[in-house]
Amino acid sequence: MSILVTGGAGYIGSHIVRAFGLAGLESVVIDDLSSGHRDFVPDDVPFVDANLLDTATVQNTMDEHGVEAVVHLAGYKYAGVSVERPLHTYEQNVQATVSLLSAMEATGVDAIVFSSSAATYGTPDVDLVTEDTPTAPESPYGETKLIGEWLMRDADRAFGLRHTSLRYFNVVGSAVPELYDTSPHNLFPLVIRALRDGRTPRINGTDYPTADGTCERDYVHVADLADAHVVATRALLSGRDLERIYNLGCGDGVSVRQIMDAAAEVSGIDFEPEIGPRRPGDPARIVASGELAARDLDWKVRYSVRDMFESAWTAGPAAP
Repeated sequence: MSILVTGGAGYIGSHIVRAFGLAGLESVVIDDLSSGHRDFVPDDVPFVDANLLDTATVQNTMDEHGVEAVVHLAGYKYAGVSVERPLHTYEQNVQATVSLLSAMEATGVDAIVFSSSAATYGTPDVDLVTEDTPTAPESPYGETKLIGEWLMRDADRAFGLRHTSLRYFNVVGSAVPELYDTSPHNLFPLVIRALRDGRTPRINGTDYPTADGTCERDYVHVADLADAHVVATRALLSGRDLERIYNLGCGDGVSVRQIMDAAAEVSGIDFEPEIGPRRPGDPARIVASGELAARDLDWKVRYSVRDMFESAWTAGPAAP
């Protein structure tokens, strides 16, 4: 038995593969390396260099490795850029998911954990987001994640797909130094690259209606996120019922200013962030309740803000 991890050479996917290994579960990775890294995949984990649009290769991989469940992370993940590349985003996030589900139906693989996103909510008008908060995505990326959830639902109706969708909030940190976030858009790598290059990190907007005037977000450590996927996958394989949607959030907001303070403390670089204007569309606060995930997926927040940043700072090829 093995678990197929699509996008398993990426930042989050590679952490999930690692968590499966620590839990004694075998996995196989499909990734086209468009944003992933071959060296993020352990040598003893089978790796297939392919895009999910290649249905035949996906199906052959499932047959060859005795796949019994799928964790689906592969896709185009840059929400802001998706506005400029909507067709590419829909191809990689919707058409590729249809291809994956077609291969699953053909091979009889009937369990999947889907990587969804807080982007499905858009800009919620509530202080604490729950799974019942209305969805209103504001980017092609968020729209494709919501469509992915609908595809899971419809495949369930059609051929009995056992599934759950995990809506990630802001995933940060590293479990081990060799696995790290290489996104050109996420806050932690942006701050780290700036500091290592001798530049000053930037805050966009300090006049929000928050405690310190900067945006507040729900940050979760990637190791906690990976552990939740292990529990969810095992639950589906055992036949245990799960909710169709879970928020993976900590229920507490951390401001951009607090991240900057943690960066200064961890790096030992005394700096005052540059202040720029607000970016259009940035909501003041998005924080989610993780109560359902805590109940069903052993979801726990085990890291402080400082811990999260320190784990990111000490990871990667340029780490001190």
